[in-house]
Amino acid sequence: MIVADRFINIIRGAAKLAGHFQKIDLAKWSRGELFRFYIEKMRIVMSLTVDVDVAPLLSYAKRRNMKFYPAMIWVVSKVINSHNEFKYGWDDGSLILWDFVSPSYTVAMENENFTKFVTEYDDSLATFYDRTMADRKKYQNSEGICDSQAPNFFDVSCLPWVKYTHFDVHVFDEGTFLAPVVTWGKYEFDGGKAQMPLTMNIHHAVADGFHLSRFFNEVQELIDSFADR
Repeated sequence: MIVADRFINIIRGAAKLAGHFQKIDLAKWSRGELFRFYIEKMRIVMSLTVDVDVAPLLSYAKRRNMKFYPAMIWVVSKVINSHNEFKYGWDDGSLILWDFVSPSYTVAMENENFTKFVTEYDDSLATFYDRTMADRKKYQNSEGICDSQAPNFFDVSCLPWVKYTHFDVHVFDEGTFLAPVVTWGKYEFDGGKAQMPLTMNIHHAVADGFHLSRFFNEVQELIDSFADR
């Protein structure tokens, strides 16, 4: 089996951010046969875009003088860490399941480039938010991929300049990159709602349309919960 070992090698240096993992025995795993099929015979990455109403999260962030971007990163991180299908990866050619995954996200710079780093996930929004602010200050003068990359990551980016209907990201490895790739665009107000396109790309070996649909439904449910906070 060919795996994307170069991704692992690039990010070995940040083991301090890595969690624990367990190796998956494909013979005993209920998804083992499906996984083998979509890794060995038909490598497919699914991409879906759904409009979500982020008005409750925007209001919550404004009341607490918080930035929307890190708050939204926490929302998707919370849902992703709630389900195993989004936490698979590789270790020396073996399929593994991380106990948690952290967002590797981009921050735009004035010269139209960006810096990209990982902030370690925490189940508490307040704790995670403080970590993002500290990391943004730490890497504010950096450019490109920073040294905080960790093997247990998923990808996050934002296109705040455009309200799109679909967005697709192609990961040009050997077709074995398993982590989610999450993107969102510009939100636009429509009555009392703030509609924002949210996209997830995920390998079919670890997830199906059901899992994609649940992700978007739970993201909206979590955002809606901020209306009562």
